[in-house]
Amino acid sequence: MIDQTAADQTAAAQTAAAQTTTAQTTTAQTTAALDQASYIALENEHAAHNYHPLPVVVASGDGAWVTDVDGRRYLDCLAAYSAVNFGHSNPVLLEAARAQLGRITLTSRAFHNDQLGPFVTALAELSGKDMVLPMNTGAEAVESGIKVARAWGYRVKGVADGLANIIVAGENFHGRTTTIISFSDDESARKDFGPFTPGFRTVPYGDAAALEAAIDQNTVAVLLEPIQGEAGIVVPPAGYLPAVREITTRHNVLFIADEIQSGLGRTGATFACDLVGVVPDLYLLGKALGGGIVPVSAVVGNADVLGVLRPGEHGSTFGGNPLAAAVGLAVVKMLATGEYQERARVLGTRLHDGLSALIGRGVVAVRGAGLWAGIDIDPTVASGRAVCEALLARGVLAKDTHGFTIRLAPPIVVSEADIDWAVEQLAAVLAEFAAA
Repeated sequence: MIDQTAADQTAAAQTAAAQTTTAQTTTAQTTAALDQASYIALENEHAAHNYHPLPVVVASGDGAWVTDVDGRRYLDCLAAYSAVNFGHSNPVLLEAARAQLGRITLTSRAFHNDQLGPFVTALAELSGKDMVLPMNTGAEAVESGIKVARAWGYRVKGVADGLANIIVAGENFHGRTTTIISFSDDESARKDFGPFTPGFRTVPYGDAAALEAAIDQNTVAVLLEPIQGEAGIVVPPAGYLPAVREITTRHNVLFIADEIQSGLGRTGATFACDLVGVVPDLYLLGKALGGGIVPVSAVVGNADVLGVLRPGEHGSTFGGNPLAAAVGLAVVKMLATGEYQERARVLGTRLHDGLSALIGRGVVAVRGAGLWAGIDIDPTVASGRAVCEALLARGVLAKDTHGFTIRLAPPIVVSEADIDWAVEQLAAVLAEFAAA
């Protein structure tokens, strides 16, 4: 005999499923019918206006190229601020994500999972360190590094409670959280967001003497970007980072390197610190660690520093989740071959040679390392935003900063021909502005 209640429940479920499918189909059809202007209007109406994006609506990506909703292709020369170092839709990373999606994606750190151990082991080995603190976003990695440094200062160095200070550099960019903007000197990051968190001292970037002069008995760490990204891909003097390492060691102060943008292959080495033979006490990693698929960040260091954390003192529901760990492990395995670092180094030389040839032709200066370049545009020619808008019209995606600087950071999978073409487009844009 048929259980009528069960039959009714099944029928109701089937009806609900059919209605959901119909609604999804209708929504998909409606969405597919929208043009770029309509997508942008929806975003402007309902998304907080904390960004000012270029007027392009990206729908798909493959390698170094993306395609908008109208089918037009663009060379991505930003790579999501280096989060997409290995290209859009990288097949190795997609396969790692798909395989894990079918198993389990989140357990929380209340339990162990079978992906976290292999991931942190591989990342520690790649970094030459003992331990990894997994988190999600780059800003979380910075916040975590600050907490670790303070705990180390109180528990190991012996700083009196509440007196720890951390030295940072002018023009820094480490994120947008309240603590981080407290030591930013960018007015757009700070205005109307106070009161600010104390405990930080700012010194000029690249000035090792000023840094040493700022250290006192309560200094627990120096937090620096080995190359300043948001400031315009600013590379410090060759002896600066080695001097910082020597000074911090001598004064028993931690050296924390924010490699969230510069690390994981971007500069032609695993870390930008490697370019000058420096090993910090803590690496802060993010962006490319998630392969452009999921947010993954980490603080990486030795047990004598990261070991100060005790159970319950710091955590994240999603930090170290199985999906993120699976993708992160695939990223680390790709970097372990050295192929991507070498590719960024070789292609970076090509990129910088091409860009340097534009100095005096609308470009004032070019800086950077590997596949990462900051290009100062002659203010009499155009603003950085105007150049990026003109590049967009020619099929190149780039980002401006600080008025007259643009940044290029194509995925490491970019080809020689793509790089040459991008430089050609920039040259053409500058020529057009000069003629006008």
